[in-house]
Amino acid sequence: MTKAAGAGPASRDVAAPGARSRGLPVPLAILVDFDGTICLSDAADEILAREAVRPGKEELDRAYVDGSMGSRENLAACVALLPADPAPVLATADQLELDTTFAPFVARARDLGAALEVVSDGFGFYVGRGLARIGLADLPVATAETSWPEGGPILDFPFGHPTCLVCGTCKRERVLAYQARGFHVAFIGDGLSDRYAAAHADTIIAKDRLVGVCGAAGIPYVPWRTFDDVSAWLDGVAAGRTRLDPPRRRPFICGPEAWGPEPRTAAPPER
Repeated sequence: MTKAAGAGPASRDVAAPGARSRGLPVPLAILVDFDGTICLSDAADEILAREAVRPGKEELDRAYVDGSMGSRENLAACVALLPADPAPVLATADQLELDTTFAPFVARARDLGAALEVVSDGFGFYVGRGLARIGLADLPVATAETSWPEGGPILDFPFGHPTCLVCGTCKRERVLAYQARGFHVAFIGDGLSDRYAAAHADTIIAKDRLVGVCGAAGIPYVPWRTFDDVSAWLDGVAAGRTRLDPPRRRPFICGPEAWGPEPRTAAPPER
């Protein structure tokens, strides 16, 4: 069985801030989406468009967008559309275009002592490969794991919620894990899979579809287009021009606390 290489997995147990936030007024953790954020395209969609050997993606996409299928079920079904040989899939993954402003942003954030983690609700295998290409193989990553047994690729979800099966990677739980250790959590994203993280993070840095999600829910956000914009926001924080409040628990909008204890693979219809 072939297992796709990836970046080092994030630790489920988040370390206390300690003295790391030397250039910041409060301990800061920055969680960053990958597809459409670090990667300039939706990596999973692009790989499927080029490499899928079976039909069905359009129907799966419609089910995800209309809410009848969560991302965990969607991803598990979509990965089965890929070929049994991982070589062409990995070759396509290595051609994905990444935001060239991300690595300088990471350097600036690390210099200020912020904690960083990539949080991706996708296939996972392309995240570590992409980060390694830009010299960031040591960046912690919370995402799915893809393996290629003889029958074709399958997914595991080491960062999924233990009882809620709606999302593959539970971005909300990563936000809460850092908040529980005293971090102000800034979340950077672009799309629908970021909506639950955005509802629970302390600062949301949004573009594209996530802007509409935040606007509809009345969630304040910082707009961005490239990570140069996020670096400018971070410089404002370091200089005291932008205030960061201590982390605070927001009302749950997802998971068993909001939807009940029964395992579910799709969010309930909004009332």
